[in-house]
Amino acid sequence: MEFTRRVVAFEGRLRACRNVLTLGVHTNFDDYTPEERELIRQADTVYYPTTFYAELFSAAGKRTFPSHRTYTCVQDKIKQTALFRLLGIPHPRTRVFYGRRKADIARAFEFPFVAKAARGSARGRGVFLIRTSAELEAYCGRHPVAYVQEYLPLDRDVRVVVIGRAVAHAYWRVAPPGEFRTNVAVGGRVCLDPVPAEALELAVRTARLCGWDDVGIDLCRRDGGWVVLEANMKYGREGFRQAGIDYTRLMERLIETHDI
Repeated sequence: MEFTRRVVAFEGRLRACRNVLTLGVHTNFDDYTPEERELIRQADTVYYPTTFYAELFSAAGKRTFPSHRTYTCVQDKIKQTALFRLLGIPHPRTRVFYGRRKADIARAFEFPFVAKAARGSARGRGVFLIRTSAELEAYCGRHPVAYVQEYLPLDRDVRVVVIGRAVAHAYWRVAPPGEFRTNVAVGGRVCLDPVPAEALELAVRTARLCGWDDVGIDLCRRDGGWVVLEANMKYGREGFRQAGIDYTRLMERLIETHDI
């Protein structure tokens, strides 16, 4: 493949791409060399700029990939849920409780229910199935903000990765025996059976409405339809590997064809 574009990135996600120059992340912009600063200023798009620089580049009118709107919801379940509700995207019943309001959880939700770390969790960490008052008390003691969601009994869900404006990959995640989480990091299994078109359509619509252009969207069946569980902007690549998709070559091609 012959490349005609040379683009710049900050974070290391594209470091293996042959048509990308990864500069690294410097909190002080002056720590980039004069040549690097000029490359950044002249770049049509800066790739993976980090949350800090995405906001600054947006203010300066420079395009980034992922978009500034994508970075806004990185590992923030509270913002994601609020955005899903605002946009009318189907989502499990979820409420957030602060301070003394956490005493209302047991009245608002029947056991069992799911409680999560509201911010910063990934790979299945910080996700708990709450079955008793003692487990609820322990969770509340560890988390100043309670993010509580109805429990949907299921043994699998779907991960749809949207890059740019289209589905890059989609697969099932099957929970291991005795586990309610489907994350590969906690033993979940990637299943490459076909993903229903309705799930793909909902994932693409969700990404478009939210302004997310690089995201793994998790969905599951409910009452004959589909609901969005959450979005992961720092998704893993094991599903790509098992499907025989070379993620690095994929990103090189999407950059060269101006799809991202």
